[in-house]
Amino acid sequence: MKFQITGRNINLTESLKAQVEKKLGKLSRYFSPETIANVTLSVQKDIQTIEVTIPVKGGLIRAEEGSSDMYVSIDLVQEIIERQIRRHRKKLIDRTQGAESFSRLFTEEESADEEDEIRIVKIKKFDFKPMDPEEACLQMELLGHNFFVFKNAETDETCVVYKRKGDTYGLIEPEN
Repeated sequence: MKFQITGRNINLTESLKAQVEKKLGKLSRYFSPETIANVTLSVQKDIQTIEVTIPVKGGLIRAEEGSSDMYVSIDLVQEIIERQIRRHRKKLIDRTQGAESFSRLFTEEESADEEDEIRIVKIKKFDFKPMDPEEACLQMELLGHNFFVFKNAETDETCVVYKRKGDTYGLIEPEN
């Protein structure tokens, strides 16, 4: 696995680059040698953030973590990516077209632990009420949820609003 390390508002020292390559290098057993991991280290106020994006066929593996210490952030993001890989493992093996970015060793290892399996424990059904994204955000806040699925009154498409860090909101719309 190869690394593209960039920095925003931070001086990238050799020791910082070495720590990123050491910690995230442990994940290289899951990926083919040609896979490129895009790593962005940034500092805003007192929060030191690392964002890792690994493009794989059919999607992305992405994690972002921030703390007061960059080395702690690197450790946390490595754990998150490893957990994501284990969760998606069975799906990637079943769909061989998505497993090309991963190494043969990864796809041939024993199946994932039962604790890593995804279990759906509750199913909800409801009618979509046409509304604008702002109204959907208000509904989400009233329900106390982190996301809300709704039918956009303007586009007549099913959309999702979600709460982001810093008390902001995001909107997910389908591509046409």
